[in-house]
Amino acid sequence: MLDDSEDIHPLFSGAPATTEFKKLRKRIVRNVREAIDQYGMVNRRNTEVDPARWLVCLSGGKDSYTLLAVLYELKWRGLLPVDILACNLDQGQPGFPATVLPEFLKRMQVPHRIEYQDTYSVVVDKVPEGRTYCALCSRLRRGNLYRIAREEGCSAVVLGHHREDILETFFMNLFHGGRLATMPPKLVNEQGDLFVFRPLAHVAEADCDRFARAMNYPIIPCDLCGSQDGLQRQQVKAILDGWEKNSPGRRQVMFRALMNARPSHLLDPELFDFAGLACQPEQFEEKPPNITGTC
Repeated sequence: MLDDSEDIHPLFSGAPATTEFKKLRKRIVRNVREAIDQYGMVNRRNTEVDPARWLVCLSGGKDSYTLLAVLYELKWRGLLPVDILACNLDQGQPGFPATVLPEFLKRMQVPHRIEYQDTYSVVVDKVPEGRTYCALCSRLRRGNLYRIAREEGCSAVVLGHHREDILETFFMNLFHGGRLATMPPKLVNEQGDLFVFRPLAHVAEADCDRFARAMNYPIIPCDLCGSQDGLQRQQVKAILDGWEKNSPGRRQVMFRALMNARPSHLLDPELFDFAGLACQPEQFEEKPPNITGTC
């Protein structure tokens, strides 16, 4: 690992030496590497000649700090042959500490770009009173990140969504959207020119929290939009928390189910040809025994 060498990257300077932290760090690195390999986020044939460049998005939350640190560790190990550009999009939320991330990234010697776009004022103006800001806010944020990625010559926008984000989105779509869908770990944007990656897809939220706090990263609170009560995601999160409390490990079981879909046992005729399904009784007709030789 990085701190086994004299050349310690600043992101890992002061990492706890406890066995517990080393196990946590190893687990997160393993989970991220699994996701990168399983979903083909790196085309290793092309990167040998022309390394890809990833725009790694930082919000200042525990998840994005964990994402950045683990990607740097994989890169240091030679397991991630890509160039990394960290990016923070300051959307003008009231109270956002605009100097925290630039100072942190400069101190950590991480190449970065800080972009200011006051999308918050647009959202407040356009969203009716009593409605949540999330949908429009995320759409504006996504458009700006795609623009920045193009300007910086990046092939992928990399986001810090973890396992719980993916599960919560699945149940939000199930309960409120009437569809079975969630955040995929890898997709192509609507314009078809950029990938979107979520390398933390297999990582538990609690692990991100423990890691970022143990490293003493300057976490920015996620309640800058006024902590709107009654958000659908908060309600779903409370349900999942209750299930996990009553049956520890249930989150992981549900997450594994998302990796084990069986279209023939669902109800979508676009995914499975129910109309063309036919019986083939001849496969089960008894055949006379094939007797050879003599008594």
